[in-house]
Amino acid sequence: MRPAHFVSALRLAAALAAVSALLAGCVYRMDIQQGNYLDGHTVRQLKVGMTRVQVRYLLGTPMIEDTFDTNRWDYVYYFKRGYVERPIESRVTVFFHSGKVSHFALYNIPKGQPIAPGLLPSAKKFPVG
Repeated sequence: MRPAHFVSALRLAAALAAVSALLAGCVYRMDIQQGNYLDGHTVRQLKVGMTRVQVRYLLGTPMIEDTFDTNRWDYVYYFKRGYVERPIESRVTVFFHSGKVSHFALYNIPKGQPIAPGLLPSAKKFPVG
């Protein structure tokens, strides 16, 4: 290989490496949402003395029903926006005694609806037939 071709090949390789490095930051990272959707307005309705049926109606099926401790239900919400490094986590732990709520623990519950992925487009945007 002649020196001129070698230099141009080296420049091409350097240019490709630079473009690759710039495009590495343009990777799409999708939002990840898992667990129970914990709305702050709904969680504030949770009261000591409620039955299991009332709690399930209010908050839904718990994410974790401990098989070794049937008197504890855990509701967990996890949301990680694709480009944000730290996820948002919310947690409600409900403790029962004699089939009724004895106490509960709240962690990072939003005041209203939690952050979630954007809404899907309306059905009108998808033509039929």
